[in-house]
Amino acid sequence: MTAARLTSVKAEQLPLLNSVSAPAAHPDGTRAVVSVTRPDFDADAYVGQLWSVPFDRAIPPRRITRGFRDTAPAFSPDGSVLAFLRATPEGKPQLHVVEAGGGEPQAITEQKLGVSEFSWAPDSRRIVFSSRVPEEGRYGTVDGVGAGSEDPRLITDNQYRLNGLGYTADKPAQLFVIDVPELGAEPPVVPVGRAAKARGADAAGLVPPAVRLTFGEADHTSPSFSRNGASVYFVAALHEGHDADIASGIHRVPAAGGEATALRLDAAPQSVQEVCESANGEWLFFTAQDLGDDGLDFVARNTALYVMPVRGGKATMLSDVENQDIGGSLEAFGVDGVLALNTSRGSVQLIQWTADGGTEVLVKEPRVVIGASAVGDLVAVTYGDASSNGELGVLEKGELRVLTDFTKALRDEATILEPHEFTATGTDGYPVHGWAVLPEGPGPHPVLLTIHGGPFAQYTGAFFDEAQVYAEAGYAVLMCNPRGSAGYGQAHGGAIKEKMGTVDMADVITFLEGALEAFPAMDRESIGIMGGSYGGYLTAWVIGHEHRFKAAIVERGFLDPVSFAGSSDIGWFFGGQYMGGSLEQMAAQSPMAVVTAVRTPTLVIHSENDLRCPVEQGQRYFAALKAQGVEAALLLFPGEDHELSRSGTPHHRRQRFEQILEWWARHLPSAANPPHETGSTTG
Repeated sequence: MTAARLTSVKAEQLPLLNSVSAPAAHPDGTRAVVSVTRPDFDADAYVGQLWSVPFDRAIPPRRITRGFRDTAPAFSPDGSVLAFLRATPEGKPQLHVVEAGGGEPQAITEQKLGVSEFSWAPDSRRIVFSSRVPEEGRYGTVDGVGAGSEDPRLITDNQYRLNGLGYTADKPAQLFVIDVPELGAEPPVVPVGRAAKARGADAAGLVPPAVRLTFGEADHTSPSFSRNGASVYFVAALHEGHDADIASGIHRVPAAGGEATALRLDAAPQSVQEVCESANGEWLFFTAQDLGDDGLDFVARNTALYVMPVRGGKATMLSDVENQDIGGSLEAFGVDGVLALNTSRGSVQLIQWTADGGTEVLVKEPRVVIGASAVGDLVAVTYGDASSNGELGVLEKGELRVLTDFTKALRDEATILEPHEFTATGTDGYPVHGWAVLPEGPGPHPVLLTIHGGPFAQYTGAFFDEAQVYAEAGYAVLMCNPRGSAGYGQAHGGAIKEKMGTVDMADVITFLEGALEAFPAMDRESIGIMGGSYGGYLTAWVIGHEHRFKAAIVERGFLDPVSFAGSSDIGWFFGGQYMGGSLEQMAAQSPMAVVTAVRTPTLVIHSENDLRCPVEQGQRYFAALKAQGVEAALLLFPGEDHELSRSGTPHHRRQRFEQILEWWARHLPSAANPPHETGSTTG
């Protein structure tokens, strides 16, 4: 018999997309633990557990927890205990611990708003964690007082909301230290009846008490212990005038409690992300982005890696800030080194540095590294590539030996299409780098020109669910990184400052023309355009100038910079920095300024809880299209925010794909996605 041909990836196969966390290598060098999560339609949520992966390939990986959503594994330095975050369907993530050899996990926190991040102390007996602390009377702290019955908020600061979190000033992230209980001891028992009354209400909990370290109004993040265990480093905006800029600094507080002190008080304004002390306790590595004299000039600023003596002194930049953009968590490596990630030309590299500036690229393109964990000379690495959403390997003698196949379930049901990498050159000679994902068969295939968000972000050559789903539906998908994108140097990223919609528009059109020449299977007469966030901006801008597209999709777009300034969580600084400080400059680069020239049928997609590009952006753009007779539809998702396409509820993510394909079936049909006889995009 002939085996049935596998289809490419479809929207209903979202539950087969396993995402893999950064690894936690065991100190004995025999294995690593990762969290593997996936969308689940039945739960309409993301579920996942921890997997133990031996470095000996002869021993298969195995699932070691059974929670609803278990994430962020981390072994104690002595290897005896595994800590992780566990969330229930109704609850927030709480810190759990379990013996490294197995057993029943034990919850050690009961934070009202959950635990967001944590780090072990060197003595393996304490953990520092970050948790948002709600203001009394809000967020369920008083029985019977729901969100609609809370007291009003008097807002006096620029920074008071954040997409995905809502209001933040009334629930700042604070740091706590907790003693890890002896797991071999008899478990605690909740007292009831006379015993509970005699011991008081505070004796009823099963979790050990936590010592609160910080009390400031700002968020306190990225906690980590010093190597001697006496102090905790963290990142916060505690400087004078912090509400007028987006800067943050490194601080240190005694692990037993006390007053926090700021490091590098004489430094120019920076946004610090991560802090890590070297294994020998001599050096402090950190990543930071320079912000200009006013603390707001963030446009196309690469994040750099720095090092400074722990005892104090001058900080030295280790990375090439023009051509390297450092991100992710820092991992101590060797005696005086660190591992970090670098965004580069559609990939994410793993690079090691030493305090004296020595450097080596350990994992490079075309892989997209997710995270790393080192034990001696061994480095466990999680990564994605063109054929996988996430796998774990181990670096030995310069080679990455792959240990997992978490993509097997998807590969057994679907063909993963390989992206074709190529570069197009425009009339001004500028190279535009990107990829094309083509359907199977000779064509001609209708074309979807897709534009990423950011704008200081990048498409990569790794597995991308959207490109796979659209290609399965019969479309040739184009993805490029025009000027304004990350990964190609600061000059490339900053080329659109105060001139958005100029060279970036030229670059995406150049890439389109180059692809049509490079791939004869593409149908040059059947082209659609789509993008989200900044990609929504550039899509709306392009269709205000170009009329070659059969249809467009503008998703969660940055569409009116003027109203954005008063409604977005980042509106108070974003538009002014990218477009210039005057209303005239903003209006001149606004899609609303050219909306009257649009003739392309346009689907506007937005989420009702989007605080990054608020829903009014999409509503006003849709209304303007309708007012001038352009065929338009508005698709609104309740309960979702700016991250709908990446981490929205699985049910809504599937519906989004269905509605997008229905729009293309109507205006840009393919053999695999013909026009539908019934149905409505607006629902």
